[in-house]
Amino acid sequence: MKLEARGALGNRHQWEDTMKHLIRNTALATTLFLGAGAAHAEWPTDRPIEFIVAFAPGGGTDVMNRTLAPYVEKGLGAKITVLNRPGASGEIAYTAMTEARPDGYTASSLNTPGYLTMQMDRKVRFDPKKICPVARIVEDPGSFIVQANSQFNSLKDLVDYAKANPGAVTVGTTGLGTDEHLAMLQLEKSAGIDLTAVTFNGANEARTALLGGHVMTIGINVGEFVGSDHSAFKNLGQFAEERAVIAPDLPTAKEQGFEVLVSSERGIAMGCDVPEDIRVKFSDAIRKALDNPEFQAKAKQQSLALSYLSSDAWSKELPVRADRLGAIWKLAKEQQ
Repeated sequence: MKLEARGALGNRHQWEDTMKHLIRNTALATTLFLGAGAAHAEWPTDRPIEFIVAFAPGGGTDVMNRTLAPYVEKGLGAKITVLNRPGASGEIAYTAMTEARPDGYTASSLNTPGYLTMQMDRKVRFDPKKICPVARIVEDPGSFIVQANSQFNSLKDLVDYAKANPGAVTVGTTGLGTDEHLAMLQLEKSAGIDLTAVTFNGANEARTALLGGHVMTIGINVGEFVGSDHSAFKNLGQFAEERAVIAPDLPTAKEQGFEVLVSSERGIAMGCDVPEDIRVKFSDAIRKALDNPEFQAKAKQQSLALSYLSSDAWSKELPVRADRLGAIWKLAKEQQ
């Protein structure tokens, strides 16, 4: 009985040693396998990255992203697919991005002031805290244009007329909270004048109304003005801190004595739950693409007001811009 018990005990110890060895080897194999998988899955893989554009094909944001995409592809070694999801001033695109898997394969265009003012205007369907800027690409100042034969040759001319004729100056806008509407409100406050807003369904409709003499002035981004046939119009001034590179001869409102700061920013964002190293890598790839001489030549042809900001820098800038817009927004709501 003692010999049998000793044998059984010996077999038991041997079995336990075998199981420990098997478990140890299995754990090691699993670690190696997962490590190899992680290395293989390092972002980006051969899976395409989806750019969601918040506006319709052919618009400024769409053209910018489609022009930039091939150069970012080269830097990342990955395919980029541009997908248009227009509607609700970008809310549809932002919602789709925040609902996507946080794996770095979904990005969205990010446009201000619309992205900021929509949050002031209504409860949006996405959580703004889940959206992290990746890179700002363009900052295009706003401006006011008039017919080429207009009596106004500067913002001061327009202001002087408005002071003498309260409410007589009509300004074509594309809606509450748009660039041109915010610019109009700031000019009213800065100059102490009363302007009349006339709302149109789009920029083309507003431009047609200006040509027809139905309004005295309309708002337009400097890049749109410079990049098109503007022989029928003249620009009264740009609403930027400094003159844009694409319009060095056009004076700012500040130079003319008025505090008006309005510009459209166009950039790229990802979900904040996407790993930070992926977002930084994406931002760096965009910066390198913007430095590419070939891309810069195309950007010049399209009159893109390039103004890169990194993820960190743009994230710090947006709250400052939101505070400034918030004060203007109160003026807009008071006029409703």
